[in-house]
Amino acid sequence: MKAIAALDDIVRRFIDTAHYGESFFVRHACFSGADEPYEKPERAWRADDDESARSALHSTVSRPFDGPKTGKVAVGVINRHDDEVLKSFAV
Repeated sequence: MKAIAALDDIVRRFIDTAHYGESFFVRHACFSGADEPYEKPERAWRADDDESARSALHSTVSRPFDGPKTGKVAVGVINRHDDEVLKSFAV
């Protein structure tokens, strides 16, 4: 597993805001890659017309969420070389 060197290398980030240690459930997703491979889903999501949700989709800052009852969150990060890192944090 390779370390992700810089924020610019991150293209996808997934957050499990109620991680309990066994399975990872994506509850927040961010696609910050410059090559925009996610245009079609974004176009489909425009039907909801939620500008803040769409802008958060490509942000490097997570949307706010309540503290988890599990006391843990997990973050999965994928860089442009498809190297993946998953880390769990106690909060």
